[in-house]
Amino acid sequence: MSQLHGTVGPGFDGVRAAFEAGQRDDPGLGQLCVYLHGEPVVDLWTGATETETATETATETDADTDAVSVLMSCSKGITATCAHLLAQRGELDLDAPVARYWPEFGAAGKARITVADLLSHRAGLPGFTRESGIGGAEMLDWSACTEALAAMAPLWQPGTAMMYHSVTFGWLVGEVIRRVSGRSVGTFLADEIAGPLGLDLWIGLPAEQEHRVVPQFGQAAPTSPERLRAGLSMLGVDLTTPLAQVLLYGAETVDSVRDVLNSPAGHAVEVPAANGIGNARSLARLYAATIGEVDGIRLLDADTVARARASQTVQLPAPAALAAIPDPHPLHFGLGYELSRSGNPQFGPGSFGHSGAGGRLGFAHPESGLAVGYVCTNLTWDHTAGPDPRWLPWTEALHVAVEATH
Repeated sequence: MSQLHGTVGPGFDGVRAAFEAGQRDDPGLGQLCVYLHGEPVVDLWTGATETETATETATETDADTDAVSVLMSCSKGITATCAHLLAQRGELDLDAPVARYWPEFGAAGKARITVADLLSHRAGLPGFTRESGIGGAEMLDWSACTEALAAMAPLWQPGTAMMYHSVTFGWLVGEVIRRVSGRSVGTFLADEIAGPLGLDLWIGLPAEQEHRVVPQFGQAAPTSPERLRAGLSMLGVDLTTPLAQVLLYGAETVDSVRDVLNSPAGHAVEVPAANGIGNARSLARLYAATIGEVDGIRLLDADTVARARASQTVQLPAPAALAAIPDPHPLHFGLGYELSRSGNPQFGPGSFGHSGAGGRLGFAHPESGLAVGYVCTNLTWDHTAGPDPRWLPWTEALHVAVEATH
């Protein structure tokens, strides 16, 4: 780890020490920003030291305050915020069938799937079929991805089970946003959120910003198709089911997807589930504006937040085809946002936000007025395990600091 940079407000010195401790063994870029009641109280970062494990050799210049990185699934929380803005304005009914806004989607038994089903990973479309031909390179083609999903039959009865739509979430929710607003997710984000709030945050990175991107490296839980096939078989999963086949196809294409997300071409297009690009400051500022005013701007009102963070999945099982797979840290979703759970406690019950592959994290906690953004480039965290060890020191210190302010 290189030198710690940044500032903290009165009473948050413990967070500085805890963040430094959490990043001590991390050779990558790390950023932590915290807002309390609409004001920044923590703004810290460590720069990447030279490492041969990065896609491109990182240097101390990465400690510059302009550094941004791919946010992976933190992008889902950003995309969800766009959808909730439209719902708040009365332009989007979350309980309406998706086909009301996207008629082609109603094919293949999907006529009753609601926008809320898409937001809460209940739609039965967690990945692409082999027949679709959608792999890493094809994810650069918005029309190809949305047309494949519109034609696809759900892999379980929608609304009866939940499984993480790790990449498809972005095209599903994003196409609804596009149909309703007439703008892509990236354009809507720029016009309605990033621009007014002054965020360094994009879905679809402008070419002139590419030089700021610090590459991600590492891999938390490498799973080859062979290992996945063997593991599923050992658990008694029927590999001939359509859902198992989608999982196996996803394992075959995961390396190409990762390469795309780490490339300039993958930064420039819109993959709203995974390729948001920004920094911890922008994540924290966005979430702060969902629960209160930030420089006179508030994104979501209290009623919208209450609905968005109401649990949608806690009573839902995994799809029957995967019932035998143990899940010690089950995912927990509201409408588009990840809620507090054992594997990602955020700031405890009432928190809402989203984690991202490898350890990124953004969330808000309305009761305390807290909003947090954490960005890293060394991908070590596996979301199926417990909390990222890098989060634990500063999360504990935040509890101490916030309690002392009340």
